[in-house]
Amino acid sequence: MLTARDGLSDKVAGLDAGADDYLTKPFDYPELTARIRALLRRPPDAHRPVLEVGDVRLDPASRVVWRGAITVPLTAREFALLEFLLRHPGEVVTREQLLEHVWDSNYDGLSNVVDVHIANLRRKLGSPDGPDPLVTVRGAGYRIGPEPS
Repeated sequence: MLTARDGLSDKVAGLDAGADDYLTKPFDYPELTARIRALLRRPPDAHRPVLEVGDVRLDPASRVVWRGAITVPLTAREFALLEFLLRHPGEVVTREQLLEHVWDSNYDGLSNVVDVHIANLRRKLGSPDGPDPLVTVRGAGYRIGPEPS
């Protein structure tokens, strides 16, 4: 995101809205090109246009989520939470990782905030035809998709 808005709340809102990076004007051209090169160095799966595990699909560009053929409306926080899990399919993701990446590393809110959002995601992604895509790994965290073999 390239913008003249340089306040902290503007940066947080831009990044939470899905921006990969946030650069304020005025900027130096070498910094812009270095940021572009850094984005291009990301692994190929980081550029996948649609993230998919089982019948759950998420399009980061259009910010749309589907379970099968049904569009699932999510809040911004639920979307970010699901996106993080989908970028780590089959991996157990701890509450601390979710708080650090989806919220803020300095977040000092309620201890069950992750559990509440996971419960909301489960309810919204629920399907009578299939199993729950979100798995709770007791004492460890959460996983989406099958265990790695």
